Amino acid sequence: MKKLNAKTKKIIGMTIMSVLAVIAAVALSVSVYQTFAEKQSAQEFEEIEMLISDSVEETDEKSEQEMAYEKYQALLEENGDFIGWIKIEGTNVNYPVMQTVDNPNFYLKHNFEKQYSNYGVPYLDEECFVDLTNNLIIYGHNMKNGTMFTDLVNYKDKDFWEEHQIINFDTMAEFGEYQIMYAFAFDTNNETFCYNDFTNMDEEQFAEFMAECEKRMAYDTGIRAEFGDEILTLSTCEYTHENGRFVVVAKKFVEETVDVEMTETPVDDAVKSEVVDTVETEIVDQTIEE
Repeated sequence: MKKLNAKTKKIIGMTIMSVLAVIAAVALSVSVYQTFAEKQSAQEFEEIEMLISDSVEETDEKSEQEMAYEKYQALLEENGDFIGWIKIEGTNVNYPVMQTVDNPNFYLKHNFEKQYSNYGVPYLDEECFVDLTNNLIIYGHNMKNGTMFTDLVNYKDKDFWEEHQIINFDTMAEFGEYQIMYAFAFDTNNETFCYNDFTNMDEEQFAEFMAECEKRMAYDTGIRAEFGDEILTLSTCEYTHENGRFVVVAKKFVEETVDVEMTETPVDDAVKSEVVDTVETEIVDQTIEE
């Protein structure tokens, strides 16, 4: 075997050093870009949140729809794809929700300003329509830095659910509050149940959807829904499966109204007669005195 001379060794060494330097430079550039993108995304959402009006006065003269529109009007004027705002107290989930029916996944890789972004913006399934379909399905990224819908995966633990049971999803027409019923991991490569096919459900489909969710639930919350309830389903990526998803399903709180029936208390005829006689006697006595 022929030995390498000193010059050849030097060239090889310099080549290896150059390759390592290039790799290090690329890694550094990627890290810098990711840090910049992360800060930029956070700043953008902070600026968007500032557009929400916090001075909406609740009065008897205003309907809930009028108050909701007033609160989020500036965001709708900024971007006509805006349909609502989702928030889970105590988590990083606090974002606008978008919808583009003709280009369903547009906000998977675009920000609120419609510019390219790895973070995207949570968006509503194209088959869902606020106030029309009884299951609203919202998608959002699971980011390594813990933003977007990453906190949904924490619902794998019941302790987390107990502390964060409520999802607020406001639209331009109302303020919505939902209670989480089910949370489960989902392997799309080995499933026949397509949870995002259940949007505008009839009674039979509703029962099927609930049964399939119950089969997969990570734990029993004790919360159930009945046909007629409005459902909210949140979906994000889940990385214990090759093409996994983590799904959270909630039902909308409905204000209970109590019907008060006005009834007339029956009065005995004898009592009525006695009252009439008393009144007539008082009138006669008053006439004599005069």
